[in-house]
Amino acid sequence: MYRKHFALTRHPFDKDLAADDLFESASLAELGARLRHLLDMRGIGLVTGDSGSGKTTTCRRLVASLHTGLYRVLYVSMTTGNVMDLYKSIAWELGLPTERNRAALFRQIRGEVSRLCAENRLRPVLIVDEAHHLRTDLLEDLRLLTNYAMDSENRLTVVLVGHPELRRRMSMAALDALAQRIVVRANVRGLVREELGPYLAHRLRLAGTELPLFEPPTVEAIYQASSGLPRKANALAHHALFAAAIAKAKAVTTEHVQAAMQEIA
Repeated sequence: MYRKHFALTRHPFDKDLAADDLFESASLAELGARLRHLLDMRGIGLVTGDSGSGKTTTCRRLVASLHTGLYRVLYVSMTTGNVMDLYKSIAWELGLPTERNRAALFRQIRGEVSRLCAENRLRPVLIVDEAHHLRTDLLEDLRLLTNYAMDSENRLTVVLVGHPELRRRMSMAALDALAQRIVVRANVRGLVREELGPYLAHRLRLAGTELPLFEPPTVEAIYQASSGLPRKANALAHHALFAAAIAKAKAVTTEHVQAAMQEIA
């Protein structure tokens, strides 16, 4: 409904957005630089942030920028399961037939990683999303997957992506060996207050309008309600535009944001 009212070519705050169209906040720019450094180092990286902060989106942007002739990206989202489930998920990403034996699966994955590096000259990158759900033994097995040639070389890059609690868990004695292997740590903070206005304008521009539909008081109201988290800001902006269209308003007001808050509460 509000697309027609505001003459938009698309819904501006949908989650489906091309990697090249993402808004680069200071936090996400820093994360991107750290991830590129991690790829050079071929080690283990830890990316944490609150739900909706944009950490997975930035990893997606990095993946989209990688040359397929140089990198082989393996993406696994783990919310439940055991070590065998983890190994099977990685094996599927590698296109391997899955073994029933844990030790055989472990050797199979390591062998394929070595083959990709030696024969295909590819750099395997394993991204484990929702990693805060992983048990301690699973996290330790991920570390073991990166051990090659008595630690003299790194063949597999691992990116652990999860909520802030994952960062706190790294101080546990049981994960000390893993914590020592982490070469890059990044915490995604979301948008700062000064970035939210340009962010909303950027998303509107992609949807076909340069009109300032969100005035400064409205932007502040969205920031206060979302704490700068892009996913929540997107939802609020979407419903606020809808409320404004119903009221036949030319711009979004703080009252429309209040109405939007009721929709996502």
